[in-house]
Amino acid sequence: MTEKEMFINNWQREFGTTLKILKALPADKSEFKPSAPKTRSAKELATVFIQELGIVDMVVKGKIDFSGQMPSFKTYDDVLKALESTQKEMLTKVKGMSETDWNASISAPVGPKQMADVRKADMLWMMLSDSIHHRGQFSIYLRLVGAKVPSIYGPSADEPWM
Repeated sequence: MTEKEMFINNWQREFGTTLKILKALPADKSEFKPSAPKTRSAKELATVFIQELGIVDMVVKGKIDFSGQMPSFKTYDDVLKALESTQKEMLTKVKGMSETDWNASISAPVGPKQMADVRKADMLWMMLSDSIHHRGQFSIYLRLVGAKVPSIYGPSADEPWM
């Protein structure tokens, strides 16, 4: 199995888990926002997953550019539909990358006001890790609104395995 195949397998599995977590939020709770000043609403946090898929697109195209706006959606259901369709589109693009392109370098942010050449594959792995991080944040939102938290890597209090 190549590294790219391993990435794609992991990405698809993690995406399925992320989608399960996002779908556990009751639609009427999409505007919930913890009281901390810098937190986002649940719908805004869910939109971050689409923004991360935009990074995948940038990596595939060979240019990282964060000057665009974060997408916005009318309803939470619109976010979920956009996420699923964008994931399918990006999956096709990543699958289509040659091994040479997968291992090519791209100029990317590596710190505050710092750019460096980074392997495209490493950028994609970073995007996956960041997505998992945001999924963890979102699971806390579920708990705070009283929704059930599905299992992620093992049983949860709401989805025991035994």
